[in-house]
Amino acid sequence: MDSKTKTRMTYQRQVILEELAKVTSHPTAYDLHKMVNKRLPKISLGTVYRNLELLSESNEIQRLDVSGHQRRFDANAKDHHHIRCIHCSRVDDLPIDTTSVLEDIVFRTSEYTVLGHKIEFYGICPECKVKEQKHQEKDDISKDKNKSKTRR
Repeated sequence: MDSKTKTRMTYQRQVILEELAKVTSHPTAYDLHKMVNKRLPKISLGTVYRNLELLSESNEIQRLDVSGHQRRFDANAKDHHHIRCIHCSRVDDLPIDTTSVLEDIVFRTSEYTVLGHKIEFYGICPECKVKEQKHQEKDDISKDKNKSKTRR
């Protein structure tokens, strides 16, 4: 299918697009199926998945192939980068534009015709960072208690 060809907008596709556009969490097909199912109780997971694939092939949505994790989807089809939490798999948009700089470097240093690129950023999200710090504080308190017990 030509990536510039728009898919025919069926009612099911419209509902899927509307539900995807309501969130910025970059849901999986399964997550989106749960959302769509509230409006279309008889829709199957397979139908949601097939429609998401068609919509991504026609560049109406973005498909995120995050290495080692379930495929996720983004209603924002414009070129942009994402960051994934290594603990909870949360995916967020990154408000940076590296496209022109990187593609210019590749153009100057290779003989390839650049069609696009994907960069995967990963780290620890703010919520997991707080949990990690609280866990560390509890460990530090526990170690201090154990040290004081052994000194007695």
